[in-house]
Amino acid sequence: MNRTQPTTLLICALGGEGGGVLTEWLVDAARHAGYAAQSTSIPGVAQRTGATTYYVEVFPVPLAELGGRRPVFSLSPVPGALDAIVSSELLETTRQIGNGMSASERTLVITSSARTLTTAERMQPGDGRADAGRLLEVVKAFSREHHVFDMGAAAREAGTVVSAVMLGAIAGSALFPFPRAAFERAVRGGEVDKPSKMAAASLRGFDAAFEAVNAPREQAAMVTRLLDSASGERALPTPLPPAVAARFPAPMHDLLALGHARVLDYQDAAYAALYVERLAQVLAAERAADPAAAHGYSTTREMARWLALWMAFDDIVRVAELKSRASRALRVRGEVKAGDDDIVKVYDHFKPGAPEFAALLPAPLAHRVTAWDRRRSTPWAMPLKVGSHSVIGMASLRLLASLRWLRKRGSRFAEEQALIARWLDAVVAGTRSDWRLGHEIALCGRLIKGYGSTNERGKANLLHVIDHLATAPLPDGSPAARATAIAAAREAALADEAGKALDAALVRHGAPPRPVVAQPIRWMKRKPQAGATPAQSR
Repeated sequence: MNRTQPTTLLICALGGEGGGVLTEWLVDAARHAGYAAQSTSIPGVAQRTGATTYYVEVFPVPLAELGGRRPVFSLSPVPGALDAIVSSELLETTRQIGNGMSASERTLVITSSARTLTTAERMQPGDGRADAGRLLEVVKAFSREHHVFDMGAAAREAGTVVSAVMLGAIAGSALFPFPRAAFERAVRGGEVDKPSKMAAASLRGFDAAFEAVNAPREQAAMVTRLLDSASGERALPTPLPPAVAARFPAPMHDLLALGHARVLDYQDAAYAALYVERLAQVLAAERAADPAAAHGYSTTREMARWLALWMAFDDIVRVAELKSRASRALRVRGEVKAGDDDIVKVYDHFKPGAPEFAALLPAPLAHRVTAWDRRRSTPWAMPLKVGSHSVIGMASLRLLASLRWLRKRGSRFAEEQALIARWLDAVVAGTRSDWRLGHEIALCGRLIKGYGSTNERGKANLLHVIDHLATAPLPDGSPAARATAIAAAREAALADEAGKALDAALVRHGAPPRPVVAQPIRWMKRKPQAGATPAQSR
């Protein structure tokens, strides 16, 4: 808001719609809120041959802060210099726009979608009505923000006149710096405790219009906050270290910075250094295969993306850390539109099983836990309901998040690093043999996603593709044929979760299908039914 110039508003109302009363309400609300205001009016002609326009200026700084000075107001609107236009009739709105009153980069336009036909429209032998669709296009094109709703219908439903609806729309737009209560006080007049029937009807119309304009603005603001919050969470906590940036070409720095920040946030500086060393291996192989950088270091860029995602795999420590972040609490409050004084309670439901706990244990102990779980009739799990809004709930999440030091000592960390090393070796070897072959193997990082069985299936598919299409003998073992086969297998795996398309692609290119995964058969005891024979009970 410009604090040195008045906020300007042009009101367009037809005869009998209470435009004068609306202007008095606005000036009264401004003065009760402690702001200087002025209004002027230009009367129209007859009921619909013209409209009465009212021009209001409000200085956006309270009088108490002006040190005895008084603002100087204008008596008439200046085309293109209006902050807002509020109109009770659609054609009248476009007429004011045609007069140059609205500026697309400055003016807020609030208009009714209702029409009151002009004399010229009524004189036509056929349908002489102006096209409402084209009128709306004009409103959209010449406004920085616009709100269109049927003010006449809102007034009829509330049993009031359009002026009360227009006041609610102005209040809902947050055009002026004073609160909603100031507008409502102006409508009530001196009837503070119990308004008269007329004032009550006006307040109903005010409320309907306030919500019609304010709700979309709040939703848009919420989306903006969420996007800003999301972009803030994606932003790098620290810039890419100069020593790391110097080791890689400039076209890689954007993805490298994101990947480095993700791995650093996930574990520690040593883990981020390991990420850089792994990428350096790929870059050396790509430079050997493509000395002129004709492909723009695409293989290393893809590895920077998928390697960071795989190295920052999800586990219970990571989930607890993300759930307990302050940015998450702010995002939730924004989603439910909670105010500063509102209490929001958030309950997170977890169901970790034996594999999740075994992942943080050393390999010998982890194997014992998983073997015990396999012997059970049903897999063990611990349903949890954690109130992250409470001190105990948040303390529990933060305690679990603090166990990231235990992650490196766990069995899953060692298993994941071994699988990553196999994929990395295949990418480096493939790139040295043929650039496209290494590029296709790097793109297979897309197969690693999700958690639980989805993640395990993706890793199994990736290893099968590497073992049987990248290195094993094939009918056509040329690097180009291997690259084509790997690309087809990868796309088939991504397109079909069941894996039938992947198996067909493997067989089509001379590789064996994936082995059938053994599934345990669990025998469940059933109590014999009363009166049933032994055969029926089995």
